[in-house]
Amino acid sequence: MGMGRKQREVEACETPIDPELKAEKKNRKKLKNLNIEEENNHAPKRSLEEIKSQEGSDSKELNKKKKKKKNKHKNVDENENEKQTEVEEEKPERNIVNGGGEVNVPVKDEIVLVTGKDAEEAKYAPLKSFKEANLPSDVLQCCQNFDSPSPIQSRAWPFLLDGRDFIGIAATGSGKTLAFGVPAIMHIMKKRDGKFLRGRTPLCLVMSPTRELAQQIADVLCDAGKPCGVTSVVLYGGTSKERQITTLKSGVDIVIGTPGRLKDLIEMGFCCLKDVTFGVLDEADRMLDMGFEPEVRYILSQTCSVRQMVMFSATWPFEVHQLAQEFMDPNPVKVVIGSEDLSANHDVMQIVEVLEERSRDARLIALLEKYHKSQSNRVLVFVLYKLEATRVEHMLQKGGWKAVSIHGNKAQTERTKALSLFKNGACPLMVATDVAARGLDIPDVEVVINYSFPLTTEDYVHRIGRTGRAGKKGVAHTFFTQQNKGLAGELVNVLKEAGQIVPVSLLKFGTHVKKKESKLYGAHFKEIPVGAPKAKKITFNNSDDED
Repeated sequence: MGMGRKQREVEACETPIDPELKAEKKNRKKLKNLNIEEENNHAPKRSLEEIKSQEGSDSKELNKKKKKKKNKHKNVDENENEKQTEVEEEKPERNIVNGGGEVNVPVKDEIVLVTGKDAEEAKYAPLKSFKEANLPSDVLQCCQNFDSPSPIQSRAWPFLLDGRDFIGIAATGSGKTLAFGVPAIMHIMKKRDGKFLRGRTPLCLVMSPTRELAQQIADVLCDAGKPCGVTSVVLYGGTSKERQITTLKSGVDIVIGTPGRLKDLIEMGFCCLKDVTFGVLDEADRMLDMGFEPEVRYILSQTCSVRQMVMFSATWPFEVHQLAQEFMDPNPVKVVIGSEDLSANHDVMQIVEVLEERSRDARLIALLEKYHKSQSNRVLVFVLYKLEATRVEHMLQKGGWKAVSIHGNKAQTERTKALSLFKNGACPLMVATDVAARGLDIPDVEVVINYSFPLTTEDYVHRIGRTGRAGKKGVAHTFFTQQNKGLAGELVNVLKEAGQIVPVSLLKFGTHVKKKESKLYGAHFKEIPVGAPKAKKITFNNSDDED
């Protein structure tokens, strides 16, 4: 009788295996896999002895690193800084081009995604130099301090100069203003045909969510349009309407503004947009998040029905997709520079500290003594609420710190003055709400301190993006409390993606990430392609067979 299957298995298990034979088989298998991998990479084959030698050296290197970690100082902040430096040294260098209002920073191995009808045609090939754009010298005068177009400019100009509707997703500080500004100036020059008409109505409209961003866009476009005779006006609330109305009456080519003030002046009959044939929504997702959707729809409905539309947005939620479907061509071009996934600037060292809410004041003072000891370098402190900004500002001033603040409860003149003092270095410590989180180009901010964690992880990414700009390194120190635990999973993902240290105390809150939800469709909502067809309304006729 032959042995049963179970008996054979038991005996096979009990049979002793020669350890040396087992190790030899394992090494040969590893050699085979390595040789296959290196053969694919066109590398010469290595012998088993060479591999063992390499593994031995790798093991020694690993032991050295472990020993180094054990001998580090006990100070927690110094530990984090030293470990983070090791991560940063592995990052690719960035080619920095110094210039005027904006800085073009080409990044090696930039990820670019281009979608849309006929987007692959040769005429839409990315520009490698400004000369390839074939633009007049006076138009390109605003780019004279740059060596070459930034990635978003390189991709956007061929489409926009050809009159295509365009959606751009790119990081802040990437040259987005000139990406739409130069094509807007060319559009106006072609329409005007060299004629300068007094009392003319605007041909271009640019909307932004905040006053500070609107002013920054206006500064760039005013300088860019001056050599070409293209004029601009900026319209926002918190300041007198009289000067804005006077400028509109004299005639302008470009109107830049926030939705609230634009709607007011349109309803008063002073801002006529009927001839606008080039429209731009900058930070479109932020505008909708702030509840400006009705105003945006109303303002766009006042423009010419045949127009070229441009949208720049950090994310692509359902509401922005709906807006694009309503006011853009069915197949606009969409260009993503980098990644659509939420990711932070890799030039910023992120330090997250979990603490009790009542201990934040003392910890903030301790960090300022560390990061702002000389009181000469720029430090930006973010808070969540307007009243919190006032309280923290007064607390710092009573402690002898020279601080200013910007938030929604301040008059625009006070906000402008505070921002100016911070930018020119006269008062390099500023407390701000999220009005300063997006789009603002504040040079040389060395440190960002998140005194209060924002309501969304997107706002966290934009906040810390105020430092580490134009290829420079920056530090972002964030306080995380029990109240913020619902965002712990998303924050962990952001830290991991950027190669940052994830504190164990943060992991205790869990790593769960909520599914993306839509107001209409709940958790079943997913990312919608830019060329997705519009929904069709289905009607059911009454049937004669019905009871």
